Amino acid sequence: MLLTESTLYLSKKKGTTFVLDTKTIEKPKYGDPGARHTSSAELIRRFWPYEKKYWKTVLLDLFCAALTCICDLVLPLILRSITNTAVSDLSALTVEMVLRLGFLYFVLRIIDGAAAYFMADMGHVMGVYIETDMRRDAFAHLQKLSVAYYSNNKIGQVMGRITNDLFDVTEFAHHCPEEFFIAGIKILVSFLILCRYSIGLTLLLFVCVPLMAVVSMKLNTKLRSTQRAQRVQVGELNAQIEESLLGERVVKAFCAEKLENQKFEEGNGTFQRLKKNSYRIMAAFQTSTRLFDGLMYLVVILGGGIFVVKGWVSPGDLVAYTLYVSTLIATIRRIVEFAEQFQRGMTGIERFFEILDTPIDIDDAPGAKPLVPGPGAIRFEDVSFEYPDDHNKVLRNVSLDIRPGERLALVGPSGGGKTTLCNLIPRFYDVTGGRILIDGQDIQKVTLASLRAAIGVVQQDVYLFSGTVAENIAYGKPGATREEIAAAARLAGAESFILALKDGYDTYVGERGVKLSGGQKQRLSIARVFLKNPPILILDEATSALDNESEILVGQSLDKLAHGRTTLTIAHRLTTIRGYDRILVLGSEGILEQGSHDQLLAKKGVYYRLWNQIPADAPL
Repeated sequence: MLLTESTLYLSKKKGTTFVLDTKTIEKPKYGDPGARHTSSAELIRRFWPYEKKYWKTVLLDLFCAALTCICDLVLPLILRSITNTAVSDLSALTVEMVLRLGFLYFVLRIIDGAAAYFMADMGHVMGVYIETDMRRDAFAHLQKLSVAYYSNNKIGQVMGRITNDLFDVTEFAHHCPEEFFIAGIKILVSFLILCRYSIGLTLLLFVCVPLMAVVSMKLNTKLRSTQRAQRVQVGELNAQIEESLLGERVVKAFCAEKLENQKFEEGNGTFQRLKKNSYRIMAAFQTSTRLFDGLMYLVVILGGGIFVVKGWVSPGDLVAYTLYVSTLIATIRRIVEFAEQFQRGMTGIERFFEILDTPIDIDDAPGAKPLVPGPGAIRFEDVSFEYPDDHNKVLRNVSLDIRPGERLALVGPSGGGKTTLCNLIPRFYDVTGGRILIDGQDIQKVTLASLRAAIGVVQQDVYLFSGTVAENIAYGKPGATREEIAAAARLAGAESFILALKDGYDTYVGERGVKLSGGQKQRLSIARVFLKNPPILILDEATSALDNESEILVGQSLDKLAHGRTTLTIAHRLTTIRGYDRILVLGSEGILEQGSHDQLLAKKGVYYRLWNQIPADAPL
């Protein structure tokens, strides 16, 4: 569930926090949306390539926008002609003359309607195309970002940036050029015509415009801050709702519905207060516009009346003058009202480019070549690693040789670096010192696609996509035939339970595979790797969360999968790795012990304590 609208009033910015009425919200540390403020000119410059792609539609849209201006600009001239003719010589005002002018205005209205239809139709469609292009680029960039980015950013915030934020870009993409184009034409033509009737009155009238512009700009700045902060709050609410709904089983298990309601009520109350403050800004914005409208009409009434009395302008000229002033005021009001939409678009574009500006930490090196397939030898040469966000050093100067086809188990206390060491091989993270080689090839000098194609990963927390059984297995090899999928399922020991399902391989597994048991999901993930058929296999506690029966079945499948492959297994249940070729005991100091099960027991060291469940500080 996603909220599509929210408003946050940014009243102060102080240090690293946003001060919101009486509540303080800490800014996110990573990918901070409030970290910088890009000028509108710079954002439009960067946005232009997306709009330039549809330049023909833009030009046609602007041409139609110009046509819609004709009626507003011609109508005062028609009424001036009728009024002056009636005042100077009423007999000259004939029905034929009125019909001619009426027909002219009718034709102009037909043209205006056709032009407005095109603007509303093709203009919006162009905006949708631009939004689609931007969302495609944003999603493609997100796919390239490292694990660290997702470890430090809430998914609700990220989703908000590529959904809600870009909705406003659709409106901005075509309304922005046409609104300013129409305003430019009407203001320029109105000014020239008004000067023709009375330069003095026009100059007096336009004294109000700079003052109006200053007030509008100040309110516009507040509006920009409001729109930007709004996106932060939308993301926070999305993240809170997503977390609560995805964890609904835990909520129900702990009878925590009241707690979740309280948390939501707090966020919802903040939403209410912030939106109220936002509308206050909009009210001030609109009120100031109406006051300046009244001031300009007051100038026309007083100045125009005096000019007519003095004989400096004719009654028909004053009528036309008043209508052009109305057109001018309506144009200015339309631009002021468009300011909210403009700032929403600017904010969406700004947050979009913040995604694209997020550096890709792990990418192909210049001149990277595909990994040459080999038997699967892995070598760690003096490898060190620390996490980029907290600089927690996990591995220090680890050197290790893993033979092709060797079954290597990693054991040790939590935090010893077992998972980290395995994550370095497919470059989920990059080493901060030393290097890793696969079949003699530095993994940082080969392409990521070829590297990860050579590695299969089976995790404890199995992730199945919303779709069918067959689609989830085929994820290991896009385009696989049904025969290949079935063969992989048989090897994984999954075929019997799949065929027992209602629709067999076409059974819908539900979101995150909720319709399947833990053992069934795990066997599907194993079938996925069988289909991929990589020479290197990483098993990250693949059976630790299963019941005994499922563990036996999955263990048999994993034995088949590991046969003939270089296999690294992270294990907490030491009984599952007794037959492995080598066992590595990792700790905060690095590799503490290594050897076979019997060799390590004979040493009576760390592994011996783990096997016999003897506390580290207890005497042997």
